[in-house]
Amino acid sequence: MIVETFVTGPLEENCYLVRSSQGEEAALIDPGDDGEELLAELTARGVRLTRILLTHAHFDHVGAVALLQQASGAQVLLHEGEKSILAGLPLQSALFGLSAPEPFQVSTWLKGGEKIAIGSLELQVLATPGHSAGGISFYGHGHLFPGDVLFRSSIGRSDLPGGDGALLLHSIRTRLFSLPDETIVHPGHGEETTIGYEKRYNPFLG
Repeated sequence: MIVETFVTGPLEENCYLVRSSQGEEAALIDPGDDGEELLAELTARGVRLTRILLTHAHFDHVGAVALLQQASGAQVLLHEGEKSILAGLPLQSALFGLSAPEPFQVSTWLKGGEKIAIGSLELQVLATPGHSAGGISFYGHGHLFPGDVLFRSSIGRSDLPGGDGALLLHSIRTRLFSLPDETIVHPGHGEETTIGYEKRYNPFLG
């Protein structure tokens, strides 16, 4: 698996390009902003965007979805528990003094437990609510994309609508910490880490 990181928008959100080294089919995970720049990066690599995978629907993770969907025809996948958060995007954005993302069409509403094919790759959908009601993580081939659930030496906030601190900790301990220690974690903000590192050193999970 090839994973490339693009830091997007004023909140410096991590968008990930995921593809097989043997094929041109690709997915973007959480394209939060800077859609034109992301399109240019896809073109430069000669890859075909077929999936847009969303860990949750907060505005800083979905800002470029509409542009990318219109340009590529890619399917957009999001957990069904995020419907109310998606509907509240204009208010979310206004609270941060930003314009609301352009509306987009969700192609498939997920429930958790699905397996998503990206060329020869396969990612598993893990239900990891707590930062948001329908938060999910994508896992496969030794890589984890948890959105804003788990960060290096930190965890996601739970004080936004749909958040639940106890549920967030439960998601991390039961779903994410059951993965191999060597699993590489690609968070929604900040630098990457591993499951083993967070088990040992994350001060919120001791």
